[in-house]
Amino acid sequence: MAVSPNNDEAFLREVDEELRRDELLSLWKRYGRIGLIAIGVALVLFAGFLFWQHQQQKGREAEGEQLSAAIADLQAQRNDPAGVKLKELIDGGNPAYVAVARFDLATLAAQKNDLKRASKIYGEIVADAKAPKPYRDLALLRQTSLDFDTLPPATVIERLKPLAVEGNAWFGSAGEMTAMAYLAMNNRKDAGRLFAAIAADTKQPETLRARASRLANSLGVDTAAPAQTAEAE
Repeated sequence: MAVSPNNDEAFLREVDEELRRDELLSLWKRYGRIGLIAIGVALVLFAGFLFWQHQQQKGREAEGEQLSAAIADLQAQRNDPAGVKLKELIDGGNPAYVAVARFDLATLAAQKNDLKRASKIYGEIVADAKAPKPYRDLALLRQTSLDFDTLPPATVIERLKPLAVEGNAWFGSAGEMTAMAYLAMNNRKDAGRLFAAIAADTKQPETLRARASRLANSLGVDTAAPAQTAEAE
């Protein structure tokens, strides 16, 4: 049976939208997460140094020196000795050092492309009620980034719901990942809304805002003017 011109046009439009969606997802997976995976490395190292100073003042010179030595090993790319020192700090159980040591171990695992182990370590930080909340939030973000390809989009959205909120310190990165999950579900409206919100947030890095603006525009949201909704599916 012949296909009518209207049906043919609708089919081609649907295929085009599907291809564009897959292309956006592919580009983000290739480039957008590079910066995200690196988020917090400097923060963690600096925080480790602050913990070291703080604990030294409280008379914990031994653990402080061990963390300092582990950081020096990491900076010199002596990963195996660094890993041994970090595991000893985790076994020591001092909350001031455990979260920092786990972050660095996860980074080492990711560098070795052992993403399952890195994700597991981040999960341990998320589940550790003694870890500072900013560390738990950052660990959740990085764990979800590593797991993004294997998680159902709805799970990504649910995981990041507390962070993908305007005003949250991690809104930009969590919002972008959440928007990509919406896009994977073909929910163009919510994806466009989040991209537009990130693009309008002057607290976000310019590179992130520019990328979000391009993605929002591709979904029918004009980021040059305030926009609350995206093009309907």
